Amino acid sequence: MLKFNFLRLASILLPAALAAQLVPAAGAGARQAPEAHYRAFDSKGRPVKLQEIVDALDKADVLVVGETHNDGVAHLLEAELLRRADETYGPSSQRKRSLALSLEMFERDVQTVLDEYLGGLIQERHFLLSSRPWSNYQTDYRPLVEYAREHHLPVIAANAPARYVSRVSGLGPNSLRELSTAAKSWLPPLPFPEASEAYASKFNRFMQGASVGTPPSQQPAGSQTQANPHGGAHLLEAQTLRDASMAYSIADYLKRQRGALVVQVNGTFHSEERLGVPEQLAHYRPNARIVVVTIISDEGFPNFDVGRLGKLGDFVILTDPSLPRSSS
Repeated sequence: MLKFNFLRLASILLPAALAAQLVPAAGAGARQAPEAHYRAFDSKGRPVKLQEIVDALDKADVLVVGETHNDGVAHLLEAELLRRADETYGPSSQRKRSLALSLEMFERDVQTVLDEYLGGLIQERHFLLSSRPWSNYQTDYRPLVEYAREHHLPVIAANAPARYVSRVSGLGPNSLRELSTAAKSWLPPLPFPEASEAYASKFNRFMQGASVGTPPSQQPAGSQTQANPHGGAHLLEAQTLRDASMAYSIADYLKRQRGALVVQVNGTFHSEERLGVPEQLAHYRPNARIVVVTIISDEGFPNFDVGRLGKLGDFVILTDPSLPRSSS
């Protein structure tokens, strides 16, 4: 099996200036190179290594990684966590678990296109033309998909189609009942669960500018998410549809693949404090065991404020805020 080249990943994933800061000269220990630009902690503030996070997946069903979408170091860390999870638990490891990558960045109605590309049935240019990738796909998410492709791992297009999120935002969840049966197959079972009180409170605080983390449903500028023609009277419900869709996509895979491990990547707001996707997953698969990792660029780096940050996940990784962003 091909071994994933971490140096090659960094050169693909990051702008030249940032890659030059993260990737050392040959022989300097490339796999550990980014450690100067991140620090990992458990929820109690104890410093940990990446392998400790991977070891914590031994009895888990899902690793949920929350990111800021333009944090290049976070994308490197996601790729490294995926690689280590594959080598530790994947189909070619001694444990031989089914391992899947699940992404917020692709919507459920492009799953067939994604499968065709992973299976070698279509060229990458056709995949990109048909799958509505985010504007920063090439720099930030392509390495994850290419790793999965090279190592024969399934990739789950987990998010709700943006056009239906837009519909909910303006017209409310009941407006989805008017969709065709085919369209509903790209959504979680209707009616999807409501947001919890804790999540609704967090969402409202953020909308008032008082929260920490990635904005709800934040996507890179120029992404393929369409403007909302319906307005935004039901923003919380629209956000919840995204969470429910990702959770249902994960639960459906776990139902079909006994003993599987899913690595889910989404914006921090979708999973920090174990809200959003993790709590929605409890509706669809109550016994699923979830490990939440939140990666944020924090002004306190490299110090960890337990009171402020410890609640964000089972593990929290801080990245250096002085580094340039991977996309605008």
